Amino acid sequence: MDAYTLPADAHIGRLMLKVADLDRALDFYASILGFQVSGRDTEEAILSPRGNTDALIILKVIPNAQRKPPRTTGLYHAAIRLPDRPALGALLQHLLKQRYPLQGAADHLVSEAIYLADPDGNGLELYTDRPRAEWPSMNGQISMATDPLDAQGLLRDASLTWDGIHPHTDIGHMHLQVSDLAQAEAFYCDLLGFEVSLRGYPGALFVSAGGYHHHIGLNVWAGIGAAPPPPEAVGLGFFQIAISDKTVRQALLDRLSSSEVDTLEGSNGASLIRDPDGNQVLI
Repeated sequence: MDAYTLPADAHIGRLMLKVADLDRALDFYASILGFQVSGRDTEEAILSPRGNTDALIILKVIPNAQRKPPRTTGLYHAAIRLPDRPALGALLQHLLKQRYPLQGAADHLVSEAIYLADPDGNGLELYTDRPRAEWPSMNGQISMATDPLDAQGLLRDASLTWDGIHPHTDIGHMHLQVSDLAQAEAFYCDLLGFEVSLRGYPGALFVSAGGYHHHIGLNVWAGIGAAPPPPEAVGLGFFQIAISDKTVRQALLDRLSSSEVDTLEGSNGASLIRDPDGNQVLI
């Protein structure tokens, strides 16, 4: 198959997460993180940072839900990106006031990040990017690290008031646990058109479009050959790869069709596909 590269403006769009209890999940995403609920029924809720109908996160209740078993593939974390340091600092300040448990924090050189999990154990990263001009690189690849976060500096830069998550918040990247890095690279790079942004991080691979530090992180930390979680496990429902140009998007869909990847038709011409580990991707 001919080489293909995603356009530079391709990015992660909306995200669906499977949860066990919708009221409990909304208490976290709305009251703790500050998203606005723009629609809900008994089985599903739509969250937006702006309060409009544009979904950023969809929460869907799974019957007979169970926790994602350890050592399985699937969601490692979904990364919610704040537009600047004051916005991330304000959210950190709010989380501390709410006494919500944090799982970690790091300076990744290209970004600053806070880690936690929602009530279902779905991993989340809250982060903000440093300016691209400051991203270090080595041998043609972006350099990232896991250094201590300057939390006090982040809090000093925090916005003065908290009135919900910043309206320009989006999903910056997804991090997935997979069973085989080479197989995942073949799917996300050779087929979908992402480019490797960092290779060599122990047990992980990072890929992106348009020179971003990473739109998708892939790791085998659950074990090479790990099995997928059962269908009733909470976790990732799907994530969207958003491509603004309809002609370019259709070219990718045609490419997927010719590669014998099973697709399900969605609304507005979108298609749902599965990666080799069963993670669902909306194009």
